Amino acid sequence: MILLTGFEPFGGETTNPSWTAAEAASSILRADGHAVAAVELPCVFGESVKALEAALDAYRPELVICVGQAGGRARISLERVAINCDDARIPDNDGNRPVDEEVIPGGPAAYFSTLPVKAGLDALRSAGIPAEVSQSAGTYVCNHIFYALMHALSEGTPNGGTVNGARGTSDFKGARGGFIHVPYETHQVPRGSGTPSLPAAVMAEALAVVVRTALTTTADIKLAAGSVH
Repeated sequence: MILLTGFEPFGGETTNPSWTAAEAASSILRADGHAVAAVELPCVFGESVKALEAALDAYRPELVICVGQAGGRARISLERVAINCDDARIPDNDGNRPVDEEVIPGGPAAYFSTLPVKAGLDALRSAGIPAEVSQSAGTYVCNHIFYALMHALSEGTPNGGTVNGARGTSDFKGARGGFIHVPYETHQVPRGSGTPSLPAAVMAEALAVVVRTALTTTADIKLAAGSVH
């Protein structure tokens, strides 16, 4: 089972290309013969994690890719690392604005994606899709859910049912996951503004390419894709 997630609109937008792309990519992958679930998450600190954990427990996926919008970026961004820090420049959809708080109290400082990000980058470039490896998913709800996902895949979720009267923990050992940022969708950007964007169909195909690559790649490739600042 493959789980794809995207976010509801935020920041005054009426759509969120992360959800549009995730939903469309799930259709592409089902046509390939894969079992896929797509779930829209609230753009809210805490509540998004509860929704993700519920989806993990319901679908028991072997591969999870969470997707978010990074307006202003020009490429599909394969995120390398999630950090244990919430530091919101703007409020979320419920008005929450945590500053310098941990995503998971007492959790590790960071988690690396377990997706083959370099192989995914190579596959996207081969498909003619603009892509990059990103060294930061920010400190807003996207990083929040990325960190929570990797923590759940490492430590389990608290939603695993009741065992002898006590709450159990769902174990996802062997499951892999990560986060991808997508640019604005073309219709979100005023014509002639110069703001980078991509068509929804391109973003959906990009997610499908990364999923196919992850399913066939057990060890990532060596490919220079770092940054100097």
